[in-house]
Amino acid sequence: MPANRRTWLKQIGWGMAGLGIAPLQSFAVTESGPHEALFPQDDSIRLSSNENPYGPSPAVIAAMTAALSLSNRYNWQYSSDLMATIAKKHQLDPGNIMISAGSTEILDLQARYFGEAKGSFVISETTYSNWSSIAENAGYKKITVPLNAEKKQDLASMLSAIRTDTNMLYLCNPNNPTGTLIPDRELVSFITEATKKVTVVIDEAYLDYTEQSSAARLVPNNKNLIIVKTFSKIYGLAGARIGYALMHEELTEKISSTKTWANGDISVASRAAAMAALQDTAFTKKCRELNEQVRTDTMRQLQQLNFACIPSFSNFIYFSTEKHKTYFEQLKRSRIQGTYVYEKAGEWTRITVGTAAEMKQFIAAVSS
Repeated sequence: MPANRRTWLKQIGWGMAGLGIAPLQSFAVTESGPHEALFPQDDSIRLSSNENPYGPSPAVIAAMTAALSLSNRYNWQYSSDLMATIAKKHQLDPGNIMISAGSTEILDLQARYFGEAKGSFVISETTYSNWSSIAENAGYKKITVPLNAEKKQDLASMLSAIRTDTNMLYLCNPNNPTGTLIPDRELVSFITEATKKVTVVIDEAYLDYTEQSSAARLVPNNKNLIIVKTFSKIYGLAGARIGYALMHEELTEKISSTKTWANGDISVASRAAAMAALQDTAFTKKCRELNEQVRTDTMRQLQQLNFACIPSFSNFIYFSTEKHKTYFEQLKRSRIQGTYVYEKAGEWTRITVGTAAEMKQFIAAVSS
């Protein structure tokens, strides 16, 4: 086992000991040398992209490895199995499922589809919006709604922002970058009202870090609802590029038609990874528990350092650097990858929750 991998495992074990958590050696996988030539090692700490520091699981890696021998074949004869598995998980029909190379691709496809009308869409001012620029460039108008005083998405104002030419509304729940969660009852009420006027897209990329149920159960009886999911976060498969959407069958057919090629989505290895990840519930449960404990501990220490923090329901923390003018310089000096200022008023930023050892280094950096 390479030295860097041994060091990583020791850091995990040492970090978890402080929280009374068993080390994750059971999730460790031996790494072979060749990949290091393709991906040179970087000793910086990545706390910028909300990746899962513990994944993918050994079961997922084994499934991907076994599937590599099928890489000479297109994926169409295997993709139906994944669609059926996802449909079963959400108690839907395979016709309600659309798979893509990451959830951002789905968000891009739906933006292209709805943007053809050259109307407008409603979105929070501070949320995940990387997907929207292509639609905006094509003439799709973006209507932004500021967060409320609690840094939550203002649902009432979003409803009021809908115009006669609006045909889509986007909501990230939990929200990125704030980490706030719209409770299920409130969300269902909002969806019921909003979908009378427009198609509502709910991005549930981080919902697996909570105990809240998916809004997918509303899909069969609502032709104006799209639920977007990803394997990039709690499943630890950001690099494998796997995402999917849940929607009424009529909408699935319409949005799928915007794809360049129906079978041009994920590889056979990624498909195998997704299948294995859905079955490895013990791994995702452990990741959820570790994330919650490390997040709570990190937030407590940030607050002790006089950082104003927003309660988080995700694998990242949103906090103000207004009283800490050297924050970003401290990260750079400590070789820690953070993000940027999302809101100038209060200088709010986001940090991903890594392992306990990584967050200990993060706290040490911002304490200096």
